Amino acid sequence: MLLFLHVLGAVLFLGNIVTGAFWKVRAHYGKQDLTTIHLTVKNIMLADYVFTLPGIVLLLVPGFLMTAKRGYSFMEWNWLTAALLLFSISGLLWLFILLPLQRKMIRYSEESVRIGKQTEAYQHVSRKWDIYGTIGTILPLLSLVLMIWKPGM
Repeated sequence: MLLFLHVLGAVLFLGNIVTGAFWKVRAHYGKQDLTTIHLTVKNIMLADYVFTLPGIVLLLVPGFLMTAKRGYSFMEWNWLTAALLLFSISGLLWLFILLPLQRKMIRYSEESVRIGKQTEAYQHVSRKWDIYGTIGTILPLLSLVLMIWKPGM
């Protein structure tokens, strides 16, 4: 049951961060409709609360329980500590950089809709979100590779 919950957490977490990026790209490189862009960035934030946060809980709680049950140590450098480090860096990136950028994207995209053209402020935070979001997606994907591959076992 713990493994099932852990895998379910991975599906929710990784599925949402990858599809969130997909929908943002679609909104931006489609017709460039300002209302669609605004609704997309609002829904990306909503999906983070609905899917990403529960995914994180389902990854961590069963993951730590399985770690304790199997006797793995966090006190030595191995695939598990490397995977957890990558996941943690991604989480810090999301918490301290991406979430504030998402809030700004929502605010600036709403302003863009109101004035009828995309603002430079929105374009600036959107580009930053793209860069940090790419890093924040790659890191947990690398963590997933380590979790499956388990090098050195």
